[in-house]
Amino acid sequence: MDWESFFTVHQDLPREGPGSDEDVEWACALAEVAPEAVICDAGSGPGGDIAALLSCAPNGRVVAIDKYFGDAADRRYASDPRVRGIKADFADLNQLAEAPFDMIWSAGALYFLGLENALASMARALKPNGVLAFSEPCRLVNDPSPEAVAFFEGYPMRTGAEIAEFARQAGYDVLGQRTVSDAGWEAYFQPMEARIKTLRPKADNALSEMLDLCAKEAADWRTYKSEVGYMLTVLRSAS
Repeated sequence: MDWESFFTVHQDLPREGPGSDEDVEWACALAEVAPEAVICDAGSGPGGDIAALLSCAPNGRVVAIDKYFGDAADRRYASDPRVRGIKADFADLNQLAEAPFDMIWSAGALYFLGLENALASMARALKPNGVLAFSEPCRLVNDPSPEAVAFFEGYPMRTGAEIAEFARQAGYDVLGQRTVSDAGWEAYFQPMEARIKTLRPKADNALSEMLDLCAKEAADWRTYKSEVGYMLTVLRSAS
């Protein structure tokens, strides 16, 4: 991975993964998140979901943590005392000063920990009856093509039903599930494609390779979106 080229492409994008305000609003409404809730946005990217989280908990707080973009989230909300952005790994959220949390929101990031490890780690950082809402790579058909599986780099994808059952075995109650919409994916890819177009004319070889890779990601999703995607799952922790 040429990280310099990666960050050149991704610098100042509004979000670092698929999702939408509607996803946040749906999850918070389903979980009846309180206006004063303390929420952790785990794997927040530059903070694309923070505004929607604050809308659901206007009297609460959001702690946004991301290994690469947490400082961008902090700058983005520097004037809002309800938000703290942290550039750090989110594997041990229970170590944060604000923990335990009323809700943990994680858009397309828990799979970096592996689902089993992630569910256990998140449980340690939640209050009794706290809420975990996350989007996870999933199979939308029983036997996706090898090309579709390769889109998530061979990650062991489950169906939505299998994700739900896995969460139940981990001690959570499943409140609901739905797939992340095409609009949520386009909210990630379209700004990235606009940036690719801007960078193309003056790109050196390394950056050109990264631009090609990022453009292929968007094209591949549009090709295989009927086979694989993200399942948004809302859970309640044990009391």
